[in-house]
Amino acid sequence: MEYKYVIGLMSGTSLDGVDLVYTQWNGVGDVTLLKGETFPYSGEWIRELSTVSDYPRGDKQLHDIDVRLGQYYGHLVSEFISKHHINKVDAIASHGHTVHHQPEIGYTLQIGSGKEIFNLTRIKTVYNFRAQDVFLGGQGAPLVPVGDHLLFSAYDYCLNLGGFSNVSYDHNGVRKAFDICPVNTVLNFYARHLGYEYDKGGVLSRQGHVCSPLLSALNHLPFYKQTIPKSLGVEFLNQEVYPLMKSYGLSEVDLMRTFVEHIANQISNTLKKGKVLVTGGGAYHDFLIGRIKELNPDLEIFIPSDELIEYKEALIFALLGKLRLANEVNCLASVTGARKDHSSGEVCGS
Repeated sequence: MEYKYVIGLMSGTSLDGVDLVYTQWNGVGDVTLLKGETFPYSGEWIRELSTVSDYPRGDKQLHDIDVRLGQYYGHLVSEFISKHHINKVDAIASHGHTVHHQPEIGYTLQIGSGKEIFNLTRIKTVYNFRAQDVFLGGQGAPLVPVGDHLLFSAYDYCLNLGGFSNVSYDHNGVRKAFDICPVNTVLNFYARHLGYEYDKGGVLSRQGHVCSPLLSALNHLPFYKQTIPKSLGVEFLNQEVYPLMKSYGLSEVDLMRTFVEHIANQISNTLKKGKVLVTGGGAYHDFLIGRIKELNPDLEIFIPSDELIEYKEALIFALLGKLRLANEVNCLASVTGARKDHSSGEVCGS
């Protein structure tokens, strides 16, 4: 069967919402994004997903939330299909919502049961893309670079500024990629303390002042000395970032201003020179983008259409699902550090 019409579903760690895209594929490198929509999480879901990582591995609560979130995703897909009068869907590809990410002990967990999505939609569903890579000794992340290679090879770097920032690039014919540092997960955390959903355009962080000792401490966290492949999860925030930032007793705007400088430092030092395609919610953070440009003038920053900024990851997960259903490689050992390239993801539905 040719999987031509695929719905991609993405939920980021920043809890902005659930991105859904309806895509049409005419070959692996030729895609049309027909529809895209973001469904914001309710306050109740934000509260629940903000604390779900506190549950230990194997906890019954995790299973219950996995099922309920899968049912919620299934209803969103059904609503999306109905609302946009979509009459042909060959498959659904769902990233799920990351709860735990500890590849160093062979464990990663994304919730939002693909089985429940299939049960509600009766459309073949691909999900749980990361676990197999971790089983094969990889980081299970990032997964988007396959799509960067197939769809956006005109750029020297593909930079995603989501809950965490990650970069993908070609190095002597081999795709490399890794997580750089946290972004929106941290900025949104402090913006919510001030009664805002996020730091729109950088209005809040622009008001603050850089705390040089905190900036230095952030820049010297052990993660930044690690060699690639490497990836980040909420554990890094809860164990290292938030306690460190809290210890300085600063206002929210000073914490945000300092963290913006930290992000800009890490990105401008990691990317050397060339054309940079920037996507993810952080592409709208004008203040952050400006600081990156100022710190590294050798980078040509390209901000694409709103559609691509917001839906690139969901679009690429649609591609990963399409590749999985064709048993083609969708996970690169050169990126994750796994023992081999492979085709990852569980499939539910005949």
